[in-house]
Amino acid sequence: MPLLSLHDVHQVIVGSANPVKIAAVRAVLTSVLPDAAVRGVAVPSGVPDQPFGDEETQQGARQRAYAALAAAADASLGVGLEGGVVALPGGRLRTCAWAVVVDRDGREGVGGSLSMPLPDQVAARIRQGEELGHAMDAVARTTGTKTGRGAVGILTAGLVDRQRAYEPMVAYALAPWLAPELFLPAP
Repeated sequence: MPLLSLHDVHQVIVGSANPVKIAAVRAVLTSVLPDAAVRGVAVPSGVPDQPFGDEETQQGARQRAYAALAAAADASLGVGLEGGVVALPGGRLRTCAWAVVVDRDGREGVGGSLSMPLPDQVAARIRQGEELGHAMDAVARTTGTKTGRGAVGILTAGLVDRQRAYEPMVAYALAPWLAPELFLPAP
């Protein structure tokens, strides 16, 4: 049976109701598939609200992608995006983010990005149990970080916002469909 071609994709489901995540997927997919419908569905990540480490964050993205695809019988691709933090030497934290794309054939693509150091006062709040978005809201004296510009938007003074930071990792995760001949099993 031939694998799903990206040009056969008409419906894509994102494993989140977060408008920033849906917009990032839509921006990338409609650049290669202008007629593709992209929508979100709230699904559990299966990891803590604030994932720690690349592995746990990637696991959350993977579980979101598979849960989204299972929730939408009409979708060809499921996409999961998850943001997390990683402990650095000396007790500092950095951000991480992962995207996983899956299709009904079981093919999977993974892409990551958004690695930047976090201020110590934000890291301290996260270590006390707050999610990054809530910690940023408190420290930056703002609201809606998670569904708006994101920590990256605040920390880069708007040079990069959360949607634009997520778009490359979605593109990376689409590589098995964008260059399928290079992802064939080795002979």
